[in-house]
Amino acid sequence: MANDVELVVVTLAFEAAGPEADERLRRHLARYVVLARDEPGCRNIDLVASATHPHRYLLIEKWESDDHQRAHFDAEPLVELARSCEGLLAVPPVIDLHEPISAHDLH
Repeated sequence: MANDVELVVVTLAFEAAGPEADERLRRHLARYVVLARDEPGCRNIDLVASATHPHRYLLIEKWESDDHQRAHFDAEPLVELARSCEGLLAVPPVIDLHEPISAHDLH
């Protein structure tokens, strides 16, 4: 049986502006993950910390379609995250859209 679900993968990379901002940024990112997982079309969102670069975090998001992913970028969880990051980042977040080659959820 063919899988007719389109999969969209997005990454968002964040770097805290030092140790003082790190804990606050991590709390905001964790809250975002919990809220955004309830958005329509969200397959999964993971938050990971870099093992080689202190204060660097990556969100890995999987969406059912381009439409769901685009709608989410205007939704309250991401807007709230953007507001909460003011003054906490060393550099602007890096957002990238990926075409999955081998990416799926284990159910």
